[in-house]
Amino acid sequence: MTDPTETDPPARPAETFAEAEDALLSRWPETRLEPSLERITAFLDLLGDPQRSYPVIHLTGTNGKTSTSRMIDTLLRAHELRTGRFTSPHVERMSERISVDGEPLTDEEFVAAFNDVAPYTHLVDAQSDHPLSFFETIVAMAYAKFAEAPVDVAVVEVGMGGAWDATNVADGVVAVVLPVAVDHTRYLGSAPAEIAVEKAGIIKPGSTAVLAQQQPDVAEVLLARSSEVGATVVREGLDFGVVSRVAAVGGQVVSLQGLRARYDDLFLPLYGAHQAENAAIALAAVEAFLAGKEPLDDEVVREAFARVSSPGRLEIVRTGPTILLDAAHNPHGAEAAAAALDDSFSLDPLIGVFGVMADKDAEGLLAAFEPHLAHVVCTQNSTERALPADQLAAVAVEVFGEDRVSVERRLADAIDVAVGLAETGSGASISTGGVLVTGSVVTVGEARTMLRRHS
Repeated sequence: MTDPTETDPPARPAETFAEAEDALLSRWPETRLEPSLERITAFLDLLGDPQRSYPVIHLTGTNGKTSTSRMIDTLLRAHELRTGRFTSPHVERMSERISVDGEPLTDEEFVAAFNDVAPYTHLVDAQSDHPLSFFETIVAMAYAKFAEAPVDVAVVEVGMGGAWDATNVADGVVAVVLPVAVDHTRYLGSAPAEIAVEKAGIIKPGSTAVLAQQQPDVAEVLLARSSEVGATVVREGLDFGVVSRVAAVGGQVVSLQGLRARYDDLFLPLYGAHQAENAAIALAAVEAFLAGKEPLDDEVVREAFARVSSPGRLEIVRTGPTILLDAAHNPHGAEAAAAALDDSFSLDPLIGVFGVMADKDAEGLLAAFEPHLAHVVCTQNSTERALPADQLAAVAVEVFGEDRVSVERRLADAIDVAVGLAETGSGASISTGGVLVTGSVVTVGEARTMLRRHS
């Protein structure tokens, strides 16, 4: 442990969004994990434990956290509650991670939130074996901002895992565990049941655990944790779930069984069975949080779901040809997105643009989409973590065959090539082809910024 000295200067106040962003990015990256809650606990203690100022709905799982968080947030606001929402990673701008009343912080608000906590960072750094990370710092910013707002409830998505995640200094009154699969194997383990032990850590004494359908060995872990801490358990498929769903223009129409009532013919402007399941989980989480015995108002629920959005999740950002963005970055997420493509879209040919992080299962991602794509263009995003396009292409050739793989290092060029293939391959006077950009949240974020700027 380093000793504090009088020469340890507090962080200089940021004057612009770029300065606050640079200061945060100069810290340990969120992909580097030292499993301890000591630093974030000390940090929040200096800030007056803002995370104790409001109830928390806490979410973990391998995929679906951000979409489900956004649904929960929208439902809570429809019930006239002021919400805070913390999600990660961001798609385009860092400020997306912290929202109040459904809106991400403005640049000015983000700078103010950073400056509110920055003077205390050096105190924690000086007393710790490791400095505060980027993720720990932005979690503290979110919790402090929610207390300042103040919010009636915070919806908080873990960054990675659960038990040792920096968000877990808050005790969620509702703990949502979305489907557990394999991801972040370096830190969480290589088997779903092993990973579930870490994720189960967000289930706290006296809370309600809202559990998505899980593999049997995962469910066993989650139920054991719930029993150990005395949490009330509600389970998808037993206590709530999707009754029916049908694809519709702009999304789907779903009927959901909640904890206290059934809600029929709700329009959900998101695609795929996985999003219908996320909606059922979100509904159960809000019912558990509100804790009344009466059903929620049907019209309030209907209007809330109709307003839901989830950028970068099978999002249409351009037509003629259709360009879809999906942030799937592991095989489990890719399989869900691929099923939704068959379910909700008729794009022929569909051309994939892939940019994957070096620590991800590129082969598994490619294999999940292979039956649905006529061709794949391998590229890379701008970060150091990106798998080089040539290396990704070598993997893709093994999955797709050489004739169905192209390489374009620059993302913009990759999209241009894919659009050309989609337009010429359709064989129709009006293009019926499409492009899917996927493989990484960062890749999708960079594509979204690029395409929206030029649309």
